[in-house]
Parts: sequence; structure tokens; C-alpha cells
Amino acid sequence: MCAGADCIDDIDVVRSGGMKALFDGVYAPSTVGTLLREFTFGHARQLESVLREHLVGLCQRVDLLPGADQWVFVDVDSLLRPVYGHAKQGASYGHTKFGGKQILRKGLSPLATTISTPGAAPVIAGMRLRAGKTGSGKGAGRMVAQAIGTARAAGAHGQILVRGDSAYGNRKVVAACLRAGAQFSLVMTRNPAIDRAIAAIDEAAWTPVRYPGAVRDPDTGAWISDAEVAEIAYTAFASTPDRITARLVVRRVKDARFPDALFPIWRYHPFFTNTDLPGADADITHRQHAIIETVFADLIDGPLAHIPSGRFGANSAWVLCAAIAHNLLRAAGVLAADRYTRARGSTLRRTIVNVPARLARPQRRPILHLPTHWPWSKAWLALWHNTIGHSPPLRATP
Repeated sequence: MCAGADCIDDIDVVRSGGMKALFDGVYAPSTVGTLLREFTFGHARQLESVLREHLVGLCQRVDLLPGADQWVFVDVDSLLRPVYGHAKQGASYGHTKFGGKQILRKGLSPLATTISTPGAAPVIAGMRLRAGKTGSGKGAGRMVAQAIGTARAAGAHGQILVRGDSAYGNRKVVAACLRAGAQFSLVMTRNPAIDRAIAAIDEAAWTPVRYPGAVRDPDTGAWISDAEVAEIAYTAFASTPDRITARLVVRRVKDARFPDALFPIWRYHPFFTNTDLPGADADITHRQHAIIETVFADLIDGPLAHIPSGRFGANSAWVLCAAIAHNLLRAAGVLAADRYTRARGSTLRRTIVNVPARLARPQRRPILHLPTHWPWSKAWLALWHNTIGHSPPLRATP
């Protein structure tokens, strides 16, 4: 998977050419497929524990989360991976966005939690495969609680902020955050109570914020923008024992469908948070939740290009192995060079993983001859040195 495998048959990549001399005990794809098909729900949960412990071990050896003593972000989201045919267990029709429109698509829906800091790319703390028709927020409370625990075990001693969209602005997620001592920033689904709170915001309370296309007023220095932010106290889940009062921060944007309207028509985007950040900063921090989409893009460009097996248990194991491979690539990028700490998975595979080499055995000692003018040789040698623990062989003299 680190080399770009997106199906079980791609295991033959490490069984071809001179790879057998480097990797011993590599099983055939049919053997690996048989093993994956033996996985049950309980086995997948055990593998999920391996994912968490593996991430904690990586963080103890590699600085994957710099700045974790100040701010740590836990993001939760799901995606729908399309499948085809009638043999996929758990495949069903679920809602997804395609070209900005909501459509029904047949597939499977992994739920993922990631951990990141302001200076680090996100790593995957947990992943769970679900049926395509499963609601996005199902099981999110438990996943968030486990992700916070993993972040603490990985060395996150600073404030943890949990971010999510409207599918996760529910009692279970908020309660999990409060029990673990974490802050939350969650989009709230629009309902009559939310609408009344937005309507109660004084017009003078709206503050322009930096937004695409915003400019500075040369006289006052304030932003001239189509986006404004305001906040108001709000009690969520008021009719339940889990009621909580915090800040409802609302960002309103001029509706682009009516550019020539006599009076501005606004679209409102509320989120519920208990942070102490100013309203504009809280809005910017919340919108950075979109960083989890970069993780999904890496997975779709690699192991999750398609779901390989017809068995749900096998696909659950495959998804978790993909998460482990993603974290390994992140660690390899940190060890290679500063420019690779936030690089895409495809970039890491192209520059420091899929490197052509010639195997020789002078005096029965295996030696890999790497390309002489490889553009990314310094990064590869840095990774080799940090991984093996001793200086690599000297370059061949021309």
C-alpha cells in the first residue's frame, strides 16, 4: 500500500524482479486474500487497536505532531466509496455530493478520525467501515472518544479541539468531548431554535472577516468582505438531560445567486463551540476542518481507489491497513526532509518509495545500486540514515 497498491493482486509488486532478495516471506495474493476473508467484526476491532498503538509508537519515534503541547485538532468525517455489482456485502445506497449536488450512490462508507496540529499534516487515529446507507454520525461518539485517548497517548499535552460538520453536532459527540476534557467546534443542523438564535443577533454585532476576495479598507483598516461573523449564547439539547450552554458562532455570506438584489440576501452557517477564541479566529479555525479531505484524497489516490473484496470483513481489514500505511508514509516524509512533512502520498511514493535500483552481490553481500542522478537522493539518504541508524554507503565515484 505504501508503494501504491489498490487491490490485493498488487502484492505481486514485492514478489517480482529482485524484490524477493529484499523481502522474505511475502505471501501470494491468493493467500493474503484468504486471510482477509477470515476477518470478522471482532478481528477488525482488534486491528483498529493495532492502528492506534502503531500511531502512538510512531509518535514516540518520529515528531509527527510538532506543537502538540499547545493545540491539537481531532477531525471526524466520513466518505462514500462507490462499489459495483451485487456481491459486495454491506453495499447500499447512501447520500454523497457529486459536482456540488446531493446524489444517491451505491457504496460503503468508512468513518475516520484524524489528529493534526497547526504545523503538521493529519494522521489517522481511527477508521471504521460501515454500510453505505449508514448515517454519517453513527458511531461517531465512540470514535471521537478513542481518538482523543490516542492523541493523549501520542503526546498531545495541549488543548484538544474536536471539529466536525453537521452530522456530528449531536449529544453523543459533545458528551464524549466533555468527558475527555476536550473542546469542540461542531456545525449545528438548522432547526427553529437555531433560526431564533440567529435572528436574535444584533445587526451591529456582525463583523467582516477575511474571506476569498476580501480587501482592506485603506482608511479604517477593516475588512471589506462578503462574509461576516457574529456570536450569541445558545443552549443546545435543551429538552434533554445533556443540555449545554456555549457559543453559537455564525458566519453569513452573501448569496451568490442574487448578486444584484436591492438588499443583501445572506446564507447562514452556524457552528457550536466552547472555545475562548475570538469569533473571527474561531471561524477560521473551524473551517480548517477541511484538512481531513486531504487525507481522503490520499486514500482515494491509493489503497481506497476501490474496495477490493466481496466480504465486508475483508474490506474492513483493508481499510484499516490503508490507514496504517498512510501513517507510515507520513512518518517517512518527516524523516526524509522538511519539504516532505506535508507532502501528498503520491509525491512520497514517487520520490522516496518507488525508487529504481539494481541489486548486486559482490563478495556475496547484497548491495543496491541506486540511480546516480536521482533528483531526490538527499531525501532518500536522509530517510535511510534515520531509519537504519548508521551512515549509508558512499556514492559510487564516476
